[in-house]
Amino acid sequence: MENFPVINMKNLNGDKRASTMEHIKDACENWGFFELVNHGIPHEMMDTVERLTKGHYKKCMEQRFKELVASKALEGVQAEITDMDWESTFFLRHLPVSNISQVPDLDDEYRTIMKEFAVRLEKLAQELLDLLCENLGLEKGYLKKAFYGSKGPNFGTKVSNYPPCPKPELIKGLRPHTDAGGVILLFQDDKVSGLQLLKGDQWVDVPPMKHSIVVNLGDQLEVITNGKYKSVLHRVIAQTDGNRMSLASFYNPGNDAVIYPAPAVLEKEAEERKEVYPKFVFDDYMKLYAGLKFQAKEPRFELMKSEEANVTMGPIATA
Repeated sequence: MENFPVINMKNLNGDKRASTMEHIKDACENWGFFELVNHGIPHEMMDTVERLTKGHYKKCMEQRFKELVASKALEGVQAEITDMDWESTFFLRHLPVSNISQVPDLDDEYRTIMKEFAVRLEKLAQELLDLLCENLGLEKGYLKKAFYGSKGPNFGTKVSNYPPCPKPELIKGLRPHTDAGGVILLFQDDKVSGLQLLKGDQWVDVPPMKHSIVVNLGDQLEVITNGKYKSVLHRVIAQTDGNRMSLASFYNPGNDAVIYPAPAVLEKEAEERKEVYPKFVFDDYMKLYAGLKFQAKEPRFELMKSEEANVTMGPIATA
């Protein structure tokens, strides 16, 4: 298996820019995932986020998870569990309006650092979208505008811990799925592995790497690029020892953003006569996804196509 793509963002400033952009293009077209180093987020900030996230789990979440496991008698399962995941999670919303001050049980230091971390991640997400625009031949800012809707993008962080699991062969940390949204930035544990993506017919480990940010593409980018870039199935394998930390930040379209293949991409493909992906309102897709997350994405796209006649552009920025 070829090496998992690691992108050194420092190389975007200098004579290695062209080869680095080609590396990003290949990762988007053939992997749907890549790992960033030298991404501009201070290592000290990441260390603080990790320390406080792990401390918060120990203090506020660990006992609740043990009680959940006991209540469902999961320690002694004999058959595969297919309707739940071995994870402990909570969600922080950053945009359009932050909920960090309302989330219970977070101490002030944790609230403050997560707000600062979110600002850095938002900037990185926007930078990445412009790099994708450049590779796709879209004008700078196209993807940001496509995500904007009337109130700006949705942006939030799913904070997860995957505790040691006695029966990892019978219960997944997180079942296979593609992500519904736009671009996902993951700060993951650098000691405990578990994240895998499907490449061809093989599950491939996403390597833990200290101070890196893992990027994966969601369903919306597959639609906007008319399948040139793919959202890829991924899963988390539970481990028998070690608690894996995962902070996945989702930079998604606004609820009323209308998503459809970029005309400039379709023009380039005119001779190939490729199937054209559907046009839909992002919130309608999310409502559908909520019930079908752990199923194949293709039927979701087909269902959205059947609703396409009802989509109006409205006052949306369409750039």
